[in-house]
Amino acid sequence: MRLWRTGWMIAVVSVAAGCAGMDRKECQLADWRAVGYEDGSRGMASSRFGEYRRECSDHGVAPDFTAYQDGRNAGLAEYCQPSRGFQEGARGATYAGVCPPELEDAFVINYDRGRTLHLLESELNSVVHGIDRRRARMNTIERELAAISTRIIADGTTGDERAQLIVATKQLAEERIRLGREIEDLEVLRKQREEELAVQRAELLGRL
Repeated sequence: MRLWRTGWMIAVVSVAAGCAGMDRKECQLADWRAVGYEDGSRGMASSRFGEYRRECSDHGVAPDFTAYQDGRNAGLAEYCQPSRGFQEGARGATYAGVCPPELEDAFVINYDRGRTLHLLESELNSVVHGIDRRRARMNTIERELAAISTRIIADGTTGDERAQLIVATKQLAEERIRLGREIEDLEVLRKQREEELAVQRAELLGRL
């Protein structure tokens, strides 16, 4: 058990290092079956092995493709489950087309369901953020208008300055009206997105 854990830790370190380039020791000590399993369980494309091969060739080490492929196939069997497909789609992950034919159909169906949910949630969040940004700007406008009002009636303000401040007041007031209308439209859109999301979630629950 201790040897297995040591090999597994080396494999995990090697996988993480692969993103930035594997050094000589990592290439020499890597458990390529464990590396393949890790990549497969994460849905990594087969081109990943080519990256390891290029990195390790710089150190005169040839990765074990057979061991890597055996491990990757075992990892894909774990990754390519319908429930995992839904999870990957729901979190907005990209599917690299790695699942074997006998598992891919069910995986992709559930991935698409999760992806649809993710897109609806993203659209709703975008609308909510749009509303929040406009409300924050309206609050800023209120503070700016209050400050301008104080400057207009101040004794030291010249006639030219008052004229400029009046123009600024008009512009801010117009912007405030525009933002208010945009918020009203976005509130309607938010309600629509919330309803679409509720329907989608109900349909998904009905399929479980």
